[in-house]
Amino acid sequence: MDRKVRVRFAPSPTGPLHIGGVRTALYNYLFARRHGGDMILRIEDTDSNRFVPGAEDYINESLAWLGIKIDEGVREGGNFGPYKQSERRDIYRKYVKQLLDNGKAYIAFDTPEELEATRAATPNFQYDASTRLGMRNSLSLPAEEVKSLIDGGTPYVVRFLIEPGRDVEVNDLLRGKVTINSSILDDKVLYKSADDLPTYHLANIVDDHLMEVSHVIRGEEWLPSAPLHVLLYEAFGWADTRPDFVHLPLLLKPDGKGKLSKRDGDRLGFPVFPLEWHDPKTGAISSGYRESGYLPEAVINFLALLGWNPGDDTEIMSMDELISKFSFDHCSRSGAKFAFDKGRWFNHEYIQATPDAELTRLFRPVLEANGVNPDDFGDDYITRVISLVKGRVNFVAELWDQSKFFFKTPETYAEKDIKKRWKPETPQLLAELIEQLRALPDFSSAAAEPPVLEWVAAKGYHLGNVMNAFRLTLVGECKGPHIFDITELLGLEETVRRITRGIETISLPEA
Repeated sequence: MDRKVRVRFAPSPTGPLHIGGVRTALYNYLFARRHGGDMILRIEDTDSNRFVPGAEDYINESLAWLGIKIDEGVREGGNFGPYKQSERRDIYRKYVKQLLDNGKAYIAFDTPEELEATRAATPNFQYDASTRLGMRNSLSLPAEEVKSLIDGGTPYVVRFLIEPGRDVEVNDLLRGKVTINSSILDDKVLYKSADDLPTYHLANIVDDHLMEVSHVIRGEEWLPSAPLHVLLYEAFGWADTRPDFVHLPLLLKPDGKGKLSKRDGDRLGFPVFPLEWHDPKTGAISSGYRESGYLPEAVINFLALLGWNPGDDTEIMSMDELISKFSFDHCSRSGAKFAFDKGRWFNHEYIQATPDAELTRLFRPVLEANGVNPDDFGDDYITRVISLVKGRVNFVAELWDQSKFFFKTPETYAEKDIKKRWKPETPQLLAELIEQLRALPDFSSAAAEPPVLEWVAAKGYHLGNVMNAFRLTLVGECKGPHIFDITELLGLEETVRRITRGIETISLPEA
């Protein structure tokens, strides 16, 4: 590459960051890091009517949680700021004037009502070379009237002058050469006097040029805008420094057809936002991957493989590994179905690979939420518990259901297990078991198991009946890790106390 790679992620603060936007940010980041480049976060807040309080902070927090590091942005600063478009009005005015002075754009005074009436009267109306002279603009009105309208404060917009009949080529690194005839393009609005702000089309081009963006990596929904952007680069005389385009495929519904939406997540039970979102207008709360118990590394790995592959069958990859392997040569051109179950699988794999001490830190809030003070047990105990049960979970929160008996004595016992495992002779067998346990010189799992099994065999007792009843008194149901691993952690006195309580509490099921 002849110039330094500089990419930008440019979301609008109009609500929570969709998981599709996160994937776009990730691909920008991977590409930039792969080529030793910079990652810019630019806030495109020119649509003041759709601005949502808190959305910008949400975007920054989401990217930080996921480990997508920003080199330049509103928070980070940089040499090409401001990085918020609402703070760049003076810059845009200069370039709007340049287009007008060079005859590349014109002023239009059509009111919303007039435009609506024209659309209603003219099927498939498009504001372009075939219709512009019949509208109220600086091309159709006398110069004196134009000046009078502007001086009088009449609201206006600036439209880009599209010359018809020209084939416009867009070179896309993923899709190859895309050619669109300019006759199908309308004279897009570039600036609105009402709020003294440009539209996306102008601000995007000016900012990408001034910030020396080398590659524009965005969703395929922006592909229809690419020819317009090519023409704008030419109109400004910037064709030689135009960035390369990459239009990424959409994330699709897990089932059926169409683009992934929040409704799909609500319907099928998975988040579509990185963090939990509290709508400031309605108060509605939408689930997030972080609050649902996903590890950020798992989310990144999962998203990276939705539309890209490393060229082999490797699935588990750290951020550094993704960076080293990333290339658009292995990106799909077609949409990727959002296989949310695969996301859960990734989370399971990352939980298994996470050090137990780190899982302890993540599990402490879960214990507190369930009425357990972690300090009553200590991190060493909690870590040992986690080591026994983590293989059974996909999320940190699920550790509670698998391990709660380590922290609270069961108050009830599973009826189905009582019916199957509790016999008339069970209380006597467990009373004898208590004597065997108290006689053990070493209560560790490895030392306690052999003599207890030998005792069961010597007495001719049914091993399954003894051990399952034993487990029922400790856990409250017949599940959990190896029983002698449980007793080692509980300790002799707590083990005996639970067996005794079971003997006194559990009744034989009625025949």
